[in-house]
Amino acid sequence: MNFDYDLFVIGGGSGGVRAARLTAQDGHKVGLAEQSRMGGTCVIRGCVPKKLMVFASGYAELMQQAKDYGWDVSNGKFDWPHFITHLNAELDRLEQIYRTNLQKAGVTIHDQRAVLMDAHTVELADGTTYTAKHILVAVGGHPILPDIKNADLGVMSDDLFNLPELPKKMLIVGAGYIGCEFAGIFNGLGSEVSMFVRGAQILRGFDEEARGHIGDAMQQRGVRIHTGCAPMKIEKRGNRIWVKGSNGHEEEFDLLVWATGRNPNTGGLGLAELGVELERRGEICVDEYSQTAVPSIYAIGDVTGRVELTPVAIRDGVAFHQTVFQGDKTPVDHALVPTAIFTQPEMGTIGLTEEEACEQEPTLVYATAFRPMQTTFVGGEERVLFKMLVSKKTDKVLGIHIVGPGAGEMIQFIGVALKMGATKADFDRTCAVHPTMAEELVTMTHPVRDLA
Repeated sequence: MNFDYDLFVIGGGSGGVRAARLTAQDGHKVGLAEQSRMGGTCVIRGCVPKKLMVFASGYAELMQQAKDYGWDVSNGKFDWPHFITHLNAELDRLEQIYRTNLQKAGVTIHDQRAVLMDAHTVELADGTTYTAKHILVAVGGHPILPDIKNADLGVMSDDLFNLPELPKKMLIVGAGYIGCEFAGIFNGLGSEVSMFVRGAQILRGFDEEARGHIGDAMQQRGVRIHTGCAPMKIEKRGNRIWVKGSNGHEEEFDLLVWATGRNPNTGGLGLAELGVELERRGEICVDEYSQTAVPSIYAIGDVTGRVELTPVAIRDGVAFHQTVFQGDKTPVDHALVPTAIFTQPEMGTIGLTEEEACEQEPTLVYATAFRPMQTTFVGGEERVLFKMLVSKKTDKVLGIHIVGPGAGEMIQFIGVALKMGATKADFDRTCAVHPTMAEELVTMTHPVRDLA
């Protein structure tokens, strides 16, 4: 059978773009459909703009530190409209780079929504149909609105990059990494920030000690965290939003933000009708090679619900390309993925949590918390945390968790060591770099806990 394309990709996020570009560079005919902006969640409404906002929000603290170090710091006011204008210009630039790289590789771009008609056919929004030998679904996910009356009075995380003005007082509902990151951002920019957290602690799923450390630090910085609290009633009162929580707390806010999770963008794509299996939230079921129950249809990235991180989606795309178009069957590798959570203070993490490690095997816990030199000099009280989990049987490092400045940068290279199978002895025989915070990773000599 003659096909219009060797590969048709639905979704122009990081994973889909990488798979499309690599396949086109090999000389295959590739089409890609994206109904929104090229670059997907990460570039347009996720990692990139969020990290720029983290940078912006950190300057208030840096200016105060500069003053304490002896610098004459004048007018420290933040200009929200100026920042947003500059931010949008940067996102436009990055989106154009994505588009240009695809075109240079020979990918045909269709700026429309695409749905599946059969195992080898897609239909665009204008009614045009194309056939493809292989179809790759990489449509990512979207934030979800909770089922509660007047929930539409709030905004989603995607909306925070285009607010007309900086809110004076805001409530964030949800305490995953997105909610916690934005709490730190807007607190740093000068907003009064409160959080409603359904559970007993923020950042569910991460190491218990580390997330407790972050929660305490966030509250010391001024974020008000209401644990064991979910919104029960929401009303519009004048120009403000009144919210009553399940713990009885009630308050009015300028802005209500929902950070209560994300679901895959699989609705209406025609997947289930073709025999593609979907999970409860709409995640596409795939095997270790990202192949669905329909042999010609594959899926990568957040839409599969496996590991919802941009670098993982990119690696999924590379593995797909190698498997399908280079004849090198390459399973996706989701083991020991280093992760940074850009809370304030930020966290870098890889491997098992303490709770997971002690369930798996006898474990030694090495940990230290201390005030870093830079802020101690000016009277800062916030402490950083370094934590290492080690197998008692093999001496292999099972997990590392860092909370403090530069944690994300440190965890990237720690990831290389753990991927290579590093042991505690390997860290011990590595010379420290002094004076740095990171030297604590190679100077922790005695465990603080023995989890037999």
